[in-house]
Amino acid sequence: MSLALDADAVIWSASEADREGRPLLVLMHGFGSHEGDLFGLAPSLPLEPVIAAVRAPLAAPWPLDGWAWFPRDEQSSPQASDVNAAADAVIDWLDGLSVTPTSVGLMGFSQGGAMVVQLMRRSPERFDYGVVMSGFVTEGEEPGDLTLEESRPPIFWGRGTHDEVIPESAIVRTTDWLPSHSTLSGRIYEGLGHGINQQAAADIRVFIERQLTHDS
Repeated sequence: MSLALDADAVIWSASEADREGRPLLVLMHGFGSHEGDLFGLAPSLPLEPVIAAVRAPLAAPWPLDGWAWFPRDEQSSPQASDVNAAADAVIDWLDGLSVTPTSVGLMGFSQGGAMVVQLMRRSPERFDYGVVMSGFVTEGEEPGDLTLEESRPPIFWGRGTHDEVIPESAIVRTTDWLPSHSTLSGRIYEGLGHGINQQAAADIRVFIERQLTHDS
């Protein structure tokens, strides 16, 4: 299966002329949502990177009026072919950008968080860091896993104690995988459900600023 992102649906924080010589932060929303969702966090994020909020390539099923990276019945254990098709669509979109960023970071929520890790597994040399909120690591092995074991890129993983959307099996799998494949910054938010609160947004900002400082 081949998928493609809608380049016209991307929400940018800067005009094309203002993207030259700047890092890029790609935002990926959750199931049944849209590109405007995480873009609402832009005022809470660092000013240095250009932000691009992308739309997932699959239409979510009725009655949801949104988009998905992979089918909902695969929410915590997507088929490798499905999640990799979505990851490759993001990579193809990046390859087609008219302005080459100085670095690329990823941030995603829920399914979008799973996409963050899958993209880093799919193309480990391309991405500098990842932010995974209420997300998880998919099952199986990927060609880039060995590279990640050596390079240990910075990943922030945040989740709420009251998140009832992501099953325990996916949490356990992620807890086992991330420490050996990343330089992990983990945070569990007491009382938070399947979402992002103000404290998480502040922690994400600090994490991203730290990565930008290291890159400079």
